[in-house]
Amino acid sequence: MRRLHELRHEFVEFIPDKLEPGVLYISIPYATTTHLCACGCGNEVVNPLAPHGWQLTFDGRSVSLSPSVGNWSFPCESHYWIRRDRVDWAGAMQRDQIDAGRERRRREIDRHQSGTNSELASPDTRSWRQRLRTLLRLE
Repeated sequence: MRRLHELRHEFVEFIPDKLEPGVLYISIPYATTTHLCACGCGNEVVNPLAPHGWQLTFDGRSVSLSPSVGNWSFPCESHYWIRRDRVDWAGAMQRDQIDAGRERRRREIDRHQSGTNSELASPDTRSWRQRLRTLLRLE
């Protein structure tokens, strides 16, 4: 496997069926980014963009994604940041750290669902929230 150190970003409406290694596909209409795992394992990584999910920063030349990408459900368990079109590799995490991070994310989503934000609590967004929880593998 070849670990990447750079990604090229590409703004698209629809994510292509066949992904190219080293490309971060960004669909603003569908608030999603997708790329092949930067470790080279070939797994598809989907990061939904949302106030309580990943956030994308575009500085006019490069993109950054926050928080980090932790592929804990893949055999590779790769963990990295995407900052200014670069892959910054993070250290390995222990299972209790992974579980604690997932629990924090679950509580954050639950806070948004509690009605503190009426748009996120509306019936129209329930299926979207469910898809987000599934993509984040919180259920």
